[in-house]
Amino acid sequence: MSVNTSNLIFDRDVITQLSQKNAEPDWMLDFRLKALEKASSLPLPNVEKTHIRQWNFTEFQPYTEEAVLSRFDELPETVRSFAQEEADGRNLIVQHNSTVVYTELMPELQQKGVIFTDLHTALREHGDLVRKVFMTDASQADEHKLTALHAALWSGGAFLYVPKNVELDVPIQSLVWTDKSGIGLLPHLVIVAEDNSRLTYVDSYVSAEGVEGVVHNGMTEIFVGPGASVQYATLHHYSEGVTDVSLRRATVARDGRVDWIVGDLNNGNTVSDNTTYLKGDGSQGYVKSITIASGKQENSITSNIRHYGKNTPSDILARAVVKDSSTSILNSITKIEKGARRADGQQTGRVLMMNEKSRGDANPILLIDENDVTAGHAASAGKVDPLQIYYLMSRGMTKADAERLIIYGFLNPLLEEIPIEDVVKQLKRVIERKLR
Repeated sequence: MSVNTSNLIFDRDVITQLSQKNAEPDWMLDFRLKALEKASSLPLPNVEKTHIRQWNFTEFQPYTEEAVLSRFDELPETVRSFAQEEADGRNLIVQHNSTVVYTELMPELQQKGVIFTDLHTALREHGDLVRKVFMTDASQADEHKLTALHAALWSGGAFLYVPKNVELDVPIQSLVWTDKSGIGLLPHLVIVAEDNSRLTYVDSYVSAEGVEGVVHNGMTEIFVGPGASVQYATLHHYSEGVTDVSLRRATVARDGRVDWIVGDLNNGNTVSDNTTYLKGDGSQGYVKSITIASGKQENSITSNIRHYGKNTPSDILARAVVKDSSTSILNSITKIEKGARRADGQQTGRVLMMNEKSRGDANPILLIDENDVTAGHAASAGKVDPLQIYYLMSRGMTKADAERLIIYGFLNPLLEEIPIEDVVKQLKRVIERKLR
């Protein structure tokens, strides 16, 4: 059987070769093939106020193999700059196109039982752990066409397992970069934080300038155990020739907590879908999201938190800057299910449009099926005040510097809420690069 997913055909042979090349267990091959069958009949996701049907999601080479590196300094300097270094080394996985080419984990973390490896290796060495969580709960292969294609064609990615009561004081990092045109990037990241564990994960995506026709269809799954805490920060800085679809899901158990820090700073079209399921009583979910659109790009940024447990607080803080003739849509969704008593869902979305041709919107959505709750939202979308630009220019600033100062003034209240100093520095560096 083959599945015609536009102009390119992905058939069973392509999937089988990919799975066998990585020596995957039989159940994963079966999973991939069933997802391929679903991809032909499932619709594209319904993306609010963004027309994605003409975007390229399927015309790409699904797998490219790259040489494994023995040293971190073999990476290009522009790529190395996205990785943080601690005094004792790094905990880092680097993926070049479809291939994980570099892995580093501090010995003391290995001694604590931490597992951090590429997902293909995890399937071979920790298959039972992976099978228990891989696209079984919050992420489903039949959600829509793009999830099915991802489930069928994923390659690379990482698997992080932190045992009970283990607290990590240094960040775990992964870095995906591409320098080839016409390829697909389909990394899959799985994070499992067992009971009362604590960790910080920093995830970066970058491309070389000039690449064309690249499709990123990536997925992140986070499982937060009872009393555990996960801080997850991700920075996307792909060039104009990359279409980026990023699907992120978290399931949080009793008294657990997840903090999302999302920087969607691409130069190409972006669909960013972030969903948190607060399943356990006392579970918490927080989102801090920043995006800047420029040129003719279109951004759809969705933050979705669903309350199931009792006494579950959540907060979404999202800000977007829209320049040139670009478009950004911020969707903030808080759903409080029946029985989630004393849930507290808050959200704030703000959009700043820099000129007459730019377009942005903030959509606050509260869906409440329980009476004993607290919920609130604030949203605004407006154009920059030309008098502010005029005032700053009258004090000797260029127009570009005046706009940059106003943008930082707009974003700083959210940046100041981010608790990871190195992530804030990285965000500011990429924001400055994008504004230039």
